[in-house]
Amino acid sequence: MDIPESQWTEDEFCAVGTETDRIPSYKSSASSGVKAGISSGSSVHELLECPVCTNSMFPPIHQCPNGHTLCSSCKQRVHNHCPTCRQELGNIRCLALEKVAESLELPCKYQHLGCSEIHPYYSKLKHEQLCRFRPYNCPYAGSECPVTGDIPMLVAHLKNDHKVDMHDGCTFNHRYVKPNPHEVENATWMLTVFSCYGHYFCLHFEAFLLGMAPVYMAFLRFLGEDSEARNFSYSLEVGGNGRKLIWQGVPRSIRDNHRKVRDSYDGLIIHRNMALFFSGGDRQELKLRVTGRIWKEQ
Repeated sequence: MDIPESQWTEDEFCAVGTETDRIPSYKSSASSGVKAGISSGSSVHELLECPVCTNSMFPPIHQCPNGHTLCSSCKQRVHNHCPTCRQELGNIRCLALEKVAESLELPCKYQHLGCSEIHPYYSKLKHEQLCRFRPYNCPYAGSECPVTGDIPMLVAHLKNDHKVDMHDGCTFNHRYVKPNPHEVENATWMLTVFSCYGHYFCLHFEAFLLGMAPVYMAFLRFLGEDSEARNFSYSLEVGGNGRKLIWQGVPRSIRDNHRKVRDSYDGLIIHRNMALFFSGGDRQELKLRVTGRIWKEQ
């Protein structure tokens, strides 16, 4: 499907240069107040909108011999042919439009979620990668769930779609039973989501190989930012036969995915032989009771 050609007038742009370096350039009438005009006019922002993906274009900005522009990502998607006039794109850069982009200050794309920050065009992407208002990824472990959203939305999603147990309170007592534990060497489970101190926490339990040794690991993640997570601490305890292991730590933000937390060993690690010893009996069935509590640091 052809994309309508951008309506550029001679008062806005003029094409200059040879066949290999033709670029649109601003006339002198714009140069006297580019920054002031850009801050209030939507026409320049429209010029910086890629006609294929409709995202803002960041350098390198490419153009065809007829002056139609598009972003570098879409240049690959359209197989190096202009989506407007079908001319071969080549390697022509729209240097004038890149210069215009340098003078722009734009609101964060998460403005509708509460971010009020405005950044220069070139640093906008870097800010958005770390913006505290950006949506969270679904923290469910055990599948690559593509759902993103704010915390209330993700809590409802975990409950309704992943059927995760919900628990009110800051203490917990969870029993985990697994027959034939020798057959499980790489698995992950989200056991419970806790509502505590007006926030949400999720308890994870994983089986994996630490070197050649099969181990289990339990850890807590915080549904929110790392700066908020550091206001809390938690303890985990597992044991049996008169023995116990205790872990105390700080919950990790769900900005860190569960694999990153696991690979940093930031949690209670139990070797399988010890876990089976805690389980008692003939050691053919895993029966672990994980208890713990969450508290707020003063």
